[in-house]
Amino acid sequence: MNMQPDKLGELKERIREKQSLLVAYSGGVDSSLLAHVANDVLGGSALAVVLDSRIMPRREIEGAVALAKSLGLNYRVAQFPVMGMEEFRQNPALRCYICKKSGLAILRSIADKENISCIADGLNAGDLQDWRPGTAASDEKGVWHPFVDVGMTKEDIRDAARWLGLAVWNKPASGCLASRIPYGQAITPEILAMVEESEDYLSGLGFGQLRVRADGLSARIELEKKDMARAVFMAEEIAARLKAAGFDYVSLDLEGYRSGSLSEVLWT
Repeated sequence: MNMQPDKLGELKERIREKQSLLVAYSGGVDSSLLAHVANDVLGGSALAVVLDSRIMPRREIEGAVALAKSLGLNYRVAQFPVMGMEEFRQNPALRCYICKKSGLAILRSIADKENISCIADGLNAGDLQDWRPGTAASDEKGVWHPFVDVGMTKEDIRDAARWLGLAVWNKPASGCLASRIPYGQAITPEILAMVEESEDYLSGLGFGQLRVRADGLSARIELEKKDMARAVFMAEEIAARLKAAGFDYVSLDLEGYRSGSLSEVLWT
């Protein structure tokens, strides 16, 4: 394990000091490790909460619940009707801030009912280098970032998750479906369904880290560069399947997968 062993020990000690903890849990490697360690340290005084909304892929929600059960977590699924917010559906550049602030209100309500004073998320030290409006909302609401406190990066988290035997240790990052739609374009149930169906299909073909960015009725596929040759070989089949999902045009982004690529326009 490349991670310094004392970081995991320090993480456990920091969590123990909280006495009780609500973990914003998504089933990704970051929040899964945090929820697992919190459960190990605090037992029933740790609660993992999944926010279930239309902007999250069904496979992610189902996977998070299945993992929580397998790990014996104290968990809950809470409905998060973010698509009912007109401000969010308009998809401004601060979309993530709006979403996070609203979601945290639900988590805070649950925490208060359970007499839990601290809410934690899986933000890691490396995330601080990215533009993340949602983090600003978390900080405003006093959300604790345990991995940041102990200096754990994504690599550290994956190493620790692998060492602890978590099946999701190498799971690709996912994110919400709304992040596939360019800022300023309305977020609709229909376009979310098209993106989800397309990504499920590509994932089923064995492609790893991927995104289907939806610009109107045009789908732009981002894949890891090692997967591009196979995608080109299967181009006709892939295009036909994504068109069947509702897109009129299908393209492969030659720059490959990169997190937050739709934010690039904000800096040009």
